[in-house]
Amino acid sequence: MTIKILGLLHTGVRIAPGKDDMIQAKYFYKDLLGLQFDEKRPIIKSIPGFWVNVRKDDPSLQIHLFGADGISPAARSRKEDPTRAHIAFAVKDLEMTKTVLKARGINFWVYENLVGQGSDQVFFEDPFGNMIEFQQLDSESD
Repeated sequence: MTIKILGLLHTGVRIAPGKDDMIQAKYFYKDLLGLQFDEKRPIIKSIPGFWVNVRKDDPSLQIHLFGADGISPAARSRKEDPTRAHIAFAVKDLEMTKTVLKARGINFWVYENLVGQGSDQVFFEDPFGNMIEFQQLDSESD
């Protein structure tokens, strides 16, 4: 049994959390690189930052910039910190994905409703310590 990945959602990277750092991030990603910011990013308690569209007017592929130093306030531990650098994939069925991970003996953790109602996210590490995120997108199809 394998996990059905529908596509890449975003790459999450950290930026410093200060007000001046947010201004610098906007300058770099928007003014220098010419990328657009997703104005629909919800307010995420304790995680300042931005969602940046890689393709103009297309939020289907993004870079998520997380304002965090050390362990973020949203973290459960140093390892279980949603602001760690990671790659996020859309999956067909999040419950089936969790079943596959369990069957393979892969430890994972879940954040429920972090970025809004029904926004469950499954996080785990690959064999090399890189964090991976899975989300189910209800609007996706085969």
